[in-house]
Amino acid sequence: MLNFSTSEENYIKAIFHLQQDVGPVTTNEVAHELKTRPASVTDMMKKLKIKKLLHYQPYQGFRLSSEGTKVALGIIRRHRLWEFFLAEKLKFTWDEVHEVAEDLEHVSNKKLIDKLDEFLGFPRVDPHGDPIPDMHGKIEISNKICLSKLPNHTPALVSSVSDHSSEILELLEHKKISLGSKLEIKRRFEFDNSLEIRMGRQPAFTISQQLAETIFVTSLLPLIQISEGKRNK
Repeated sequence: MLNFSTSEENYIKAIFHLQQDVGPVTTNEVAHELKTRPASVTDMMKKLKIKKLLHYQPYQGFRLSSEGTKVALGIIRRHRLWEFFLAEKLKFTWDEVHEVAEDLEHVSNKKLIDKLDEFLGFPRVDPHGDPIPDMHGKIEISNKICLSKLPNHTPALVSSVSDHSSEILELLEHKKISLGSKLEIKRRFEFDNSLEIRMGRQPAFTISQQLAETIFVTSLLPLIQISEGKRNK
């Protein structure tokens, strides 16, 4: 099995996440994501292509090969398991775990990671609600949707948060929104697309569109029921 440098792993993980959203990835997109120069990205793409980790043609974008995807999922698995360990066992707050896990994800000893997974009880999601790949690289796909797209008066559970920055997580904590929180949208304001939210018996409160777009939820109503509701409006 090939060993990869920390820099190579950071590139592989960045490409994996970018291609989920945009398909073939450009040099500039990776440079922006990793805050580096496009020339540095080009040099790294050549190295990763030699290692058969991606399909790359100059000026045509690139994406991970099947082997590159396997490596990326391994990195993500380690990262999310360490996040779970830090939050569950060491009581780090959910806005602290990401930065520490960025370092720990490069500890690639397979036996250690498999033992960590077993020790933690084979968790399915990390502290932010993102699915943890299993030892075979399989990853669950859920039916979660962005909160901003949830129909009004539809009860749902908060299942994940897409932005792990300390600023967003601090705001969510201030609003007392966490994984598993039950909520529904009571009203939408056309002026700025903000949402009035109700959680349990708490008074309704308003959140911005920007915050709503970082929150993903799982509806407590069957999807077919939501679809019917949309057609009837």
